[in-house]
Amino acid sequence: MSNETHHSPDGKMDARKLAYLALGSIGVVYGDIGTSPLYAFREALKPVAADGLTRGEVISVISLMFWTLTIIVTIKYVLFLLRADNDGEGGTLSLLALLMKTANGHTAILMLLGLLGAALFLGDAMITPALSVLSAVEGLKLVTPQLSDYIVPISVAIMALLFAIQSHGTGAVARFFGPITAIWFIVMGLAGIMHISDDYSILAALNPWYAISFLLREGFLGVVVLGAVFLTVTGAEALYADLGHFGRRPIQWAWFALVFPSLTLNYFGQGALVLRNPEAMSDPFFLMYPHWAILPVVILATLATIIASQAVITGAFSLTRQAIHLGFLPRMEILFTSETNTGQIFLPSVNTILFFGVIFLVLSFKTSDALATAYGISVTGAMVVTSIMAFEFVRVRWNWSLPMAAAVLTPLLLLEFVFLGANLLKIHDGGYVPVLIATAFTVIMWTWRRGTAILMEKTRHTDIPLSSFVSSIERKSDHSPAHVPGTAIFLTSDPESAPAALLHNLKHNHVLHDKNVILTIRTTNKPRVAQEERYSVEKVSERFSRVELRFGFMESQNVSQALATLRKTGLKFDIMSTSFYLGRRKLVPDAKSGMPHWQDRLYIALANAATDPSDYFRLPANRVVELGSHVII
Repeated sequence: MSNETHHSPDGKMDARKLAYLALGSIGVVYGDIGTSPLYAFREALKPVAADGLTRGEVISVISLMFWTLTIIVTIKYVLFLLRADNDGEGGTLSLLALLMKTANGHTAILMLLGLLGAALFLGDAMITPALSVLSAVEGLKLVTPQLSDYIVPISVAIMALLFAIQSHGTGAVARFFGPITAIWFIVMGLAGIMHISDDYSILAALNPWYAISFLLREGFLGVVVLGAVFLTVTGAEALYADLGHFGRRPIQWAWFALVFPSLTLNYFGQGALVLRNPEAMSDPFFLMYPHWAILPVVILATLATIIASQAVITGAFSLTRQAIHLGFLPRMEILFTSETNTGQIFLPSVNTILFFGVIFLVLSFKTSDALATAYGISVTGAMVVTSIMAFEFVRVRWNWSLPMAAAVLTPLLLLEFVFLGANLLKIHDGGYVPVLIATAFTVIMWTWRRGTAILMEKTRHTDIPLSSFVSSIERKSDHSPAHVPGTAIFLTSDPESAPAALLHNLKHNHVLHDKNVILTIRTTNKPRVAQEERYSVEKVSERFSRVELRFGFMESQNVSQALATLRKTGLKFDIMSTSFYLGRRKLVPDAKSGMPHWQDRLYIALANAATDPSDYFRLPANRVVELGSHVII
């Protein structure tokens, strides 16, 4: 779900709107982190329980979890990173777009970091639904052991249904996401309160010395435990990515008023339960509830994990759209599932890739125990990337000195590197899965960016400057082309050169329209562009004009709509007597292109799979003319 976009400044938000947005953010922003109690404590206990579980170990693990939530989520994300926004938008690519405006020499490093962060997020979008739904459905084993054999089929059926409804939009059910997830957090918090009284000594975990002394004492085993402890903060990146949907204050209010207290109470309750009954460590979350309540809690947990999965899927759609507009991915079909809410989008190709990825993970790993070991690397990697980019942000945008930025962010980075190292220990035990997924997405995005730059460089050598072309074509001679009435709009990425479609039209049809518009579409490094900044018009000659349309990276690039506005205020033309000319290139690989042969092939495959520009830019279908050419790359 995406409640795009609430632009009123946080300071002017009234209490009612603040409460409404805070409730909405609970379902979207905190759905993922709200499913962690299902498996995080159970997985963190396993390494230390091999030689028998002591009271000190249980308290130390809970202390590690509590202080990880406090430092990583509360301090880094809720209090610090939510202020590092790009005109109200957050997330890795949004931060990258902001930093690219002032990048001095480290453009390539920043770009690689941004791509890596985005790729890791997309990997997370595959693992989260699989792990969350499996861990919720596994509660059925406690209702009746006979259902154990049906856990995987039920999980697959839920996933299939979830991905099937994406094309219909989630607007109708989205209004229930916040309230259902809020009930989930309240139920978790109440269960925790009920069990803390099992053994009040669990409250000693509030003392950070238990966490520190455990790591110092246990050495390598402590690092292994840290890898599982990190499962408590999976979903924290969603806080930052969804900043533009709700605003900083609603997200902060939701965290401090409900989410953080509920998570803390639940983890402490699980710890107290295990202190009283060590055998409960097999599934401490569900065993907190009386037997009659387990089935309702399993149903509520399943709903919560579906909502969490929905939020991650929607996040993947939004991030992919940003990547397309910023030039990191080829054009893909983007469908809008709401007539009033431009944030509710559906990308069929992304939906298909995620669906098969999730089903593969469920069928391969079969249990949340096995899948939990694979989890963590993509999340920690994304967090490290965000922290490094935040270091650059505070220096460039907030004008912090190097020593100040280092003093504030180095401790966070060191902590996250420790977590990353702990998760990398699981690389042989399923951890290679998110690494492979992230590597594949990074290679695809880097190849598209690099290939597009090479293609532009090659075509620029053969291009004719527009000014030279216009002056030569408008000279009266016996070879002048025939003039036809109407307007021709030629789409091009280089407004200084004569578009290939214009040259091919002259070469083959020998005609020139009364009015010719050289149209360039630019994506700015801002999320949105104000209407008065949407376009600029430059008259090149009596017959030729140069028009530039600008869109933010969060906007849909509806060219027909933008041109309709332009007709009212500037350029005069009749849309019914206008033709849009597009150049269609057939790419041929070249051994000397500057990229390896396999990368050439990958780029060409991506280019061939790209959505037709007439569909992507919402051009009137019956007014588009395409002219082809061969280009060696």
